[in-house]
Amino acid sequence: MADVGLIGLAVMGKNLALNMADHGFSVAVFNRTTEVMREFVEQNPATPGKLTPCATLAELVQALKKPRVVIVLVKAGPAVDAVTQQLIAAGIEPGDVVVDAGNSLFTDTIRREKQYAQNLKFFGSGVSGGETGARFGPSLMPGGDPESWRHLEPIWRAIAAKVDEKTGKPIEGAAPGKPVSGGVPCTGYIGPDGAGHYVKMVHNGIEYVDMQLISEAYFLMRRLLNLEPDELADIFAQWNQGDLDSYLIEITADILRQRDPVKPRRFFVDSVLDTAAQKGTGKWTSANALDLGIPANAIAEAVFARCLSALKEERVAAGKKLRGPEKISPGARKTLVEAIRVALYCSKICAYAQGFQLMAAAGKEYQWKLDFGAIAAMWRGGCIIRARFLQKITDAYARDPRLGNLLLDQYFKKQIAQGQAQWRKVVALAAQAGVPAPAFMSALSYYDGYRSAVLPAGLIQAQRDYFGAHTFERVDQPRGKFFHVDWPNPKRPQLEIKH
Repeated sequence: MADVGLIGLAVMGKNLALNMADHGFSVAVFNRTTEVMREFVEQNPATPGKLTPCATLAELVQALKKPRVVIVLVKAGPAVDAVTQQLIAAGIEPGDVVVDAGNSLFTDTIRREKQYAQNLKFFGSGVSGGETGARFGPSLMPGGDPESWRHLEPIWRAIAAKVDEKTGKPIEGAAPGKPVSGGVPCTGYIGPDGAGHYVKMVHNGIEYVDMQLISEAYFLMRRLLNLEPDELADIFAQWNQGDLDSYLIEITADILRQRDPVKPRRFFVDSVLDTAAQKGTGKWTSANALDLGIPANAIAEAVFARCLSALKEERVAAGKKLRGPEKISPGARKTLVEAIRVALYCSKICAYAQGFQLMAAAGKEYQWKLDFGAIAAMWRGGCIIRARFLQKITDAYARDPRLGNLLLDQYFKKQIAQGQAQWRKVVALAAQAGVPAPAFMSALSYYDGYRSAVLPAGLIQAQRDYFGAHTFERVDQPRGKFFHVDWPNPKRPQLEIKH
């Protein structure tokens, strides 16, 4: 009898199955295209755990120990419901756990847990790390019924990425058949119903802005300093030795060194069309921030930047008609490179502050008790945004579990104070030179807005009361007490305040 079942043998499914088998779990596998499943099992005969091919879902259900644990890795949306319903028809039972490990919208997970409660225990888990992470250790963000987590936990803790207990750095060296032993697993129970998929959604929103910020840093140095990609690769590699040490900085340096395999005289990055696609998780994060009234503007800006990049033909046409500023002198190369590094770090702090502020609001809205230090800790290894920086966030919540915003932590407050002059210089220089840097600019606006005791919103609320009688609060009265002015004649000498 198999320990666990897995449905969906695309790249992520195959690698997750092999990861579980490497850790000694017996895995029953099913794929809609039977031949794909048979080839997969035949090509991997030497795994420590057995791979059991199942031609039908009924076979898979019969092959599993009770209570059954079935991991589903299919395209988010209707396919998840279709597979769940097929499992019910195939004989899955009320005590069995069906784990949706895809990028599902968290509200779908909440709905599915209730919808299928009489037939099975539906459980949602975010999985991050791409195909390499799935194979050798992803970051896993489980959410759902605590009893279901008890059955899944031994598997998830075994296959998750591991970090050093003292330093928080990822433990490398996993190979086929030889998983990493020891260390702290990058997983842990997030909370009930859709909490796991929600945290994965926010992770992806942060991933969007992290990538956008790095691309803006690259573009500023390319445009202002006329640096070649291999020169920029050296700069990013150097940055990766310090506070910016992360997977995304590391792969950026690697990408910038590569030559185009089709045209070797050209750098690979110059052959990639400047249109960035998206799968929707960044958009979900931004939409949820709007729903909850949280200013995740840098995350949203990263989504809009991808939308703008998709308008390639329009941008090419507009570039022939719309003029920017004259060229300016950016100053000394070494000075500007360091300023951009600092601006990138400060912007990154604000982006993560927005993500954690959003999760705090979601915890209140959906009644989840989220442990932000633990969430940052499970992002330290395996996932796309893994970085040295995340240990600083873990430390911040260890110092103050009720921290209202990362910007208020002593470490991050000091970093912004030391770096904001260079950050402002970079943003101003980008505007003067006409080089688009929307995420840098948006992050700085967030910082300035958050630290401002007074904002221009008072005038907006006065306008709203003028044209729509929406009322307003007064600076000299307690919060929650509302007033209205009768505005029939803008030329009258005196306003009449009404409670």
